[in-house]
Amino acid sequence: MDKNQILARAKEYLEKESDQDFKAEVEKLIADNNMKELEDRFYRDLEFGTGGLRGLIGGGYNRMNSYVVRRATQGMCDYLNSAVKGKSLSACIAYDSRNYSDVFALDTALIFAANGIKAYLFSSLRPTPELSYAIRLLKADTGVVVTASHNPPAYNGYKAYWNDGAQVIEPHDKGIIDRVNAVQNIKVMPKDEALAKGMLVMIDKEVDEPYVQMVKDQLFRPELFKTMAKDVKVVFTPLHGTGAMHFERVMGDLGLSVATVPEQREPDKTFHTVAYPNPEEAAALKMALELGSKVKADVVMATDPDADRLGIAVPDGTGDFVLITGNQLGSLHADYILLSRKELGRMPKRPATIRSIVTTELQRRIAESYGAECHECLTGFKWIADLMRRFEETGLDFVYGTEESYGYLVETEARDKDGISAAAMTAEMTLYWRSKGKSLLQRLDELYLQHGYHQESGINKYFEGSSGMDIMKGIMAKYRSDQPKALGGIQVVRIRDFKTGLVWDTANPSASQPIGLPKSDVIQWYLADDTLVTVRPSGTEPKIKFYILARTTVDGGDLAAAKAACAAKVSTIDADLRKVLG
Repeated sequence: MDKNQILARAKEYLEKESDQDFKAEVEKLIADNNMKELEDRFYRDLEFGTGGLRGLIGGGYNRMNSYVVRRATQGMCDYLNSAVKGKSLSACIAYDSRNYSDVFALDTALIFAANGIKAYLFSSLRPTPELSYAIRLLKADTGVVVTASHNPPAYNGYKAYWNDGAQVIEPHDKGIIDRVNAVQNIKVMPKDEALAKGMLVMIDKEVDEPYVQMVKDQLFRPELFKTMAKDVKVVFTPLHGTGAMHFERVMGDLGLSVATVPEQREPDKTFHTVAYPNPEEAAALKMALELGSKVKADVVMATDPDADRLGIAVPDGTGDFVLITGNQLGSLHADYILLSRKELGRMPKRPATIRSIVTTELQRRIAESYGAECHECLTGFKWIADLMRRFEETGLDFVYGTEESYGYLVETEARDKDGISAAAMTAEMTLYWRSKGKSLLQRLDELYLQHGYHQESGINKYFEGSSGMDIMKGIMAKYRSDQPKALGGIQVVRIRDFKTGLVWDTANPSASQPIGLPKSDVIQWYLADDTLVTVRPSGTEPKIKFYILARTTVDGGDLAAAKAACAAKVSTIDADLRKVLG
């Protein structure tokens, strides 16, 4: 866009925005002739990705603000009213501890109300998984949670859900976006009027209590909590978000005292003790690890601000803590859940697990060793929920779902990743293996000895601004026009391109076959030694992501040698990929 087009869009936005602070930001940028910043705010509209809307808070079409939230909600209302006929409609709305989360949530509720859709709004912040649970419990037709998950405090977001408690997928996502783009007028009902007419209903305990009970009901051995409470210590941090209220309650009800990091227990929109509230990052767990060392914890756990992700660390036996990756914890969960179902006679007729296409192959091997199926789906928990729905139609029994980005689901009552129930299951799993004289690390090594050593590695490269999108598109286009013959010196023998929907062997590319999954901008390369390398642009952030999933057999029980060989292989592949990124 040229300067005049950007300025025209900025002035158009000023006429539509009702929030004076957001308007003032843009007015100042225009007065200062700050075209670089104006271009970034107006070169595009903020788009729905794998997690809905997410972006920097501020004035502009490419920012999270009152107008963008209201327009998105009006589009949802228009779509819902056209797609669902013959019944009274309702929506659930939740929000986390971020800047403007409560404001955006109320904006959302009042627009639903104005469009004839009863809005159930939580009276204070709640975890994302509880929103998913509430939709199903209250039999609502849609839902929204205002959160930017694990992003820095300058971000906020908006996740849209359908009546099954899962984030929207085709055809609803495209239908909503088409309606959002067509919005001309936004209907809003004053709060007092919405309350008086019963179109705005505040909720809390009527959802909290059954949700907490549901989390406890997933556990296999609740008696372990009381019998081992004095012997096992758990440290927890909600990273200034929503996780403490329910996790502490669940553990307390079961008889286990949790040491919560006091400086990070209370919600805080600035996340003042942590630069990046992401439990995937070691820096985010710094204070929790310090407390863990002090009290000699058996496990340290952290949920992100909306408590849909979980990260953990465990002692290594030398006084230090080791961070467990999302792939490793998902593997431990799958093993423990299937083992427990087998031991307790609770294995369903057709047990099935779900993992994303960039999640470790170790989980497939674990599932199959227990006689369970392991199905794969695209990245994004909405696709796991979609498979869960298909399982119900085909007679498969869902027992566990996970993706490598620290998302886990142990229940069917919610249809989004649940850091609270995953934390409760992790606590019980820790107690169980402790009762057998083992740590989680020791059990993980046993799994490696049985199934081979698996190492996963990733590369994230950010490309900000309008030029960044073009760079990422260029990288993907170049790969498609000139596929690599080898990576790290290992031959590429098979390619899956999810954009074309085809998979083929490099020795016979003309004999391609359909993948059988929805189309997406993802390429996967299978190497001759069973290593899998994937590249995809992120659906929620301006970055391109590479995933390396490698495996090395453990010969003669020499796990150390297998780890060293796998690390060397991953390092050479990593170096090849980084050449493309400069």
